[in-house]
Amino acid sequence: MIYWFTGQPGAGKTTLALALQKELRRRGHAVVFLDGDTFRIITSNQDYSQLGRLKNVRAAQQLAAKIHEDGVWVVASFVSPARALREEFKQRPDVLEIYVHTSEKRGREKFFAEAYEPPLEKFLDMDTTSANVDECVQRILAAKIF
Repeated sequence: MIYWFTGQPGAGKTTLALALQKELRRRGHAVVFLDGDTFRIITSNQDYSQLGRLKNVRAAQQLAAKIHEDGVWVVASFVSPARALREEFKQRPDVLEIYVHTSEKRGREKFFAEAYEPPLEKFLDMDTTSANVDECVQRILAAKIF
């Protein structure tokens, strides 16, 4: 399974992704966590332009698919602003897109993706404005792939 967390910075993607990873490991699954900030450091891609973001997300999706093909579950947390890239990736039967958003200001506004395109279909909507992390994780685990 590949859990793909998307949304603007500060919405809670990484917090939920790490909590999900912990719960999946507790249940005995081999899990790898991929995070946009760490991935940029590893790949030396500090280009936050639209093209830089596209390259970063596409490379992360390819890595996530390879890891999953090797029998490991993937929990990924990336802004991934381009809807078309996410829609293409969701054609795989093993990908769940989790759209994380909030109405709160959480101090990461300088990293917002100006051209972020929210998903339109086949995604799990996760409003973290007043949500409890554990409840969110249980909702994710109960979700069906579309």
